[in-house]
Amino acid sequence: MPATPHSPAPGPDTPDSPDSPDTDVIVVGRGPVGAVLAILLADRGHRVRVLEHRPEPYPLPRATSFDGETARLLASAGIGGGLATISEPATGYQWRTASGRPLLDIAFSRTGRYGWPDANTMHQPALEELLAGRLATLPGVETHLGHRVVDIAQTPSGVTATAVTGDGAERAFTARWLVGCDGANSFVREHTGVAVTDLGFSYEWLLCDVRLHTPREFVPTNVQLCDPARPTTMVGSGPGRRRWEFMRLPGESAAELDTTEAAWRLLAPHGVTPETATLLRSTTYRFRAMWAEQWRSGRVFLAGDAAHLMPPFAGQGMCAGIRDVVNLAWKLDLVLSDRAPDRLLDTYTLERRLHAKASITASVKLGRVICVTDPAAAADRDAAILANGGGRAQQGPPPAEPLTKGLLRPAGDGRGGAGEVMIAGTVEADGVRDRLDQLVGAGFVLITTEDPAELNDVHGAFLTALGIRVVRLAPPGSPAGPGLVRDVDGVYHAYLGRLGASSVLVRPDHHVFGTAEPGGTAALVDELRAQLQDAPLAAAR
Repeated sequence: MPATPHSPAPGPDTPDSPDSPDTDVIVVGRGPVGAVLAILLADRGHRVRVLEHRPEPYPLPRATSFDGETARLLASAGIGGGLATISEPATGYQWRTASGRPLLDIAFSRTGRYGWPDANTMHQPALEELLAGRLATLPGVETHLGHRVVDIAQTPSGVTATAVTGDGAERAFTARWLVGCDGANSFVREHTGVAVTDLGFSYEWLLCDVRLHTPREFVPTNVQLCDPARPTTMVGSGPGRRRWEFMRLPGESAAELDTTEAAWRLLAPHGVTPETATLLRSTTYRFRAMWAEQWRSGRVFLAGDAAHLMPPFAGQGMCAGIRDVVNLAWKLDLVLSDRAPDRLLDTYTLERRLHAKASITASVKLGRVICVTDPAAAADRDAAILANGGGRAQQGPPPAEPLTKGLLRPAGDGRGGAGEVMIAGTVEADGVRDRLDQLVGAGFVLITTEDPAELNDVHGAFLTALGIRVVRLAPPGSPAGPGLVRDVDGVYHAYLGRLGASSVLVRPDHHVFGTAEPGGTAALVDELRAQLQDAPLAAAR
């Protein structure tokens, strides 16, 4: 069953105080990133105001996919049951030479290591509608559309956001914390004046979204044509929709590329014509590779595109933003409910900036391979990739990038796995069979093969205060019993066996805090308790 939300303890910033802020957290921006953050905080019993400058939802797609880890995180926001209605599993991702020979060939599974399809194509407006519907069910959230934030002021105990409405009126909102999820042209980022690192890797592409008149099968779903005559991206974008992107060539002006005529001309060789499809949109865009150096400035945070921008070749832009707010939400929850000092929030920048930088640099590396327009250089590239084993079929993408710093147990004998994203498996308990994620709900989870009786009353009080669910696995091959959970597919026993561990403590964002060898579960819990009480020590690690 889901963990019970924790309400903030009464204090100087709570509604019991005459000088209390209007709310706990202001979220600037109601795209997928801002919506997920608002849901996760409200689900934990906190008061949230969402300020969105658009008076109506944006009707066109931007992102077109999310990976299996992100699907899992979206499910934790309570929309898992609706994802199948707005997305389709992708079958694979392939790079091809100009002649059609595979340079990279990755097959995707419908049930990946994180319990969801490895990759999913989607229509972003439909995802945003799903999230908006979930937001509407939560009494702790107030959403203000048509409110453009124009000023932010901080005090030691709170933050005030001033917004201008559509009729020109100014409104002030106060909160204990503010999170800027307001996109690539973020006002919050500009206002805080944080330094930005820009790698200077940028190309302009023509984006064409189409709705096909009759169903067509594309195998694999996503293809990158590495043709120096015109690098081209072809990807699914949700049920009945597809996207083509064409790189602007050297010497070609944006004006001559950014026309409906150019779009149809470039689409025609792919069997896409006015007779077979409707062109929903064609526009040029320029991607960037950059990140903010600080994601916290006092009581203000950045997340999503406000904190980082990356080339599209790994499909990680929106996914990274969802990871940002899932990381931040549980930390804000602990601070708002006085179960951790606000120093814990410094681990947000430490953990997520490293992660985002890794995604950005990986996307840039892919782009340097893809965006080659010199035929001789492209031929050399193809030959080098093929000579080094390129083109061979691979089953599934690599595991999600682990955390290497932050709130993690230090590595040691019998203590591997810290920072990894925990696998997802099916379990059975009390006659119910489902993903473990769904059965235990959001929050920390301690999965163990040992009798938790070794934990004393102090440990028990800490587990209760933090809402940590304890899952004791039945021995392999044994049925579930009183207090025992059956590991249906054996994935948890295999995971612990690989690490020589008896217990694993998993954070609310599914990253492993740490593992323990047999007899070491109490010490594992003690380590988390110590780190939450001394957040700077965790940050230094």
